[in-house]
Amino acid sequence: MLLIKNGRVMDPKTGFDQITDLLVEGKKIVKIGQDLQAKDAKVIDASGLVVAPGLVDIHVHFREPGQTHKEDIHTGALAAAAGGFTTVVMMANTNPTISTVETLKEVLESASRENIHIKSVATITENFDGQHLTDFQGLLAAAGAVGFSDDGIPLTNAGIVRQALVEARKNDTFISLHEEDPNLNGILGFNEHIAKEHFHICGATGVAEYSMIARDDMIAYDAKAHVHIQHLSKAESVKVVEFAQKLGAQVTAEAAPQHFSKTEALLLTKGSNAKMNPPLRLESDRLAVIDGLKSGVISVIATDHAPHHADEKNVEDITKAPSGMTGLETSLSLGLTYLVEAGHLSLMELLEKMTINPARLYGFDVGFIAQDGPADLTIFDPEADRLVTDHFASKAANSPFVGEKLKGQVKFTICDGEVVFEG
Repeated sequence: MLLIKNGRVMDPKTGFDQITDLLVEGKKIVKIGQDLQAKDAKVIDASGLVVAPGLVDIHVHFREPGQTHKEDIHTGALAAAAGGFTTVVMMANTNPTISTVETLKEVLESASRENIHIKSVATITENFDGQHLTDFQGLLAAAGAVGFSDDGIPLTNAGIVRQALVEARKNDTFISLHEEDPNLNGILGFNEHIAKEHFHICGATGVAEYSMIARDDMIAYDAKAHVHIQHLSKAESVKVVEFAQKLGAQVTAEAAPQHFSKTEALLLTKGSNAKMNPPLRLESDRLAVIDGLKSGVISVIATDHAPHHADEKNVEDITKAPSGMTGLETSLSLGLTYLVEAGHLSLMELLEKMTINPARLYGFDVGFIAQDGPADLTIFDPEADRLVTDHFASKAANSPFVGEKLKGQVKFTICDGEVVFEG
């Protein structure tokens, strides 16, 4: 039994925002109210702290199987808990990819041993070949896949996108797409502007992203199917999604904290740790992503947690370094710093995009606080300053935010009524 006293309880599902107590028994919140008492309960004094639903991240890479020198499901779970997350969805770009029931069962068995909720998508096409659909609506769904994505690899074949969307609609689900046309891109991880002006290479163009978003939004519109667009990074991408939504297309979208926090200039000071895909863009793009979050065009914040080993990042030729950054342990702080403190979103609006919205997208019964609801909670100090160090719960420390002072400290993460992280 757990008694949380005097916290600012915030529920984005209902708008509830009061200083009150919560009583947790088993995996449920059994009572919400003032001056609660419970004999033999463990007491957490949350005075001055926010008590929010456990955060939900629908886009993480835990690298298992096949790349566990970067991360594995256990260390990924530790990183998630340290960041305040109680539910995460793993992507399928492992080795082998999660294209078969056997591989899916393997990762879900590993995930079941952890103390947070870890879900997994399966691939849309066999081994990311972009040409042959997996049995994603049949055997893979039955085996526990919660969604379907070839994240990391764009689907260049429009016919395959249409087939996948038609199948998804038949089964009342959706597909998630990583959007970039390789025929319009140069070296990934570098925005086209800084690539040309500083590195003297051809980089990742904006049109490669928003042209494919436009194509797939319109295919979804025609097929009357739901498509989810991952990690928007360009101003035009936000406008394309907004246009499709106004047209009546069933399109949802996510943004990663790095894209509303920083610009391409970070590459000049943080090197390969600021190299990611899609890349950091211009200030106008950063502000457009923020505007998309403010308007609701972008309804979800997702980390795209992409850990890499230090030896892979610390190479002499930055163009050879892999793209991606570890993100679970800085996500909440980046939202508090660059969205809430900067005056773009209220704290409740930030929590909405990190809890109930991603939970609703997948139909997860989490992301809210209610009597008889799940005892998945994060307790944090929104005002505390934290200096980001390279000491992460993740195996990886490939974060461009190391050395930066951010707002917010996670004090407790509680999943299924158990304290899984105490900071």
